[in-house]
Amino acid sequence: QVQLFESGGGLVQAGGSLRLSCAASGRTFNSYGVGWFRQAPGKEREFVGSISWSGVRTYYSDSVKGRFTISRDNAKNTVYLQMTSLKPEDTAVYYCAADVSGSYHHTPVTLHEYDFWGQGTQVTVSS
Repeated sequence: QVQLFESGGGLVQAGGSLRLSCAASGRTFNSYGVGWFRQAPGKEREFVGSISWSGVRTYYSDSVKGRFTISRDNAKNTVYLQMTSLKPEDTAVYYCAADVSGSYHHTPVTLHEYDFWGQGTQVTVSS
């Protein structure tokens, strides 16, 4: 079992930055990949990016590549999503999720690869 808790969301102006945190507990933290997803009102949940449990590999959606960065601190059992150059279209509830079945360097992308989810944190970007 893995429990995930997101924090760091809020209201920010376009062009600004936010850092989201995903604190994990339960299963040994450095034994699973972690991803970030987001869901805007009326839209499907979409992949943002992920980091392998090795911490060596990351993968991002085209819509955030170059603006968002995922990192993990195994000593703190936390994964971060640093978001810069934010746009109004980045407004959504952001979720982190854990993939406990993937391999060491795998960066999970699809929803069905993830086994555990956090409750989400709201990010609102004003124009």
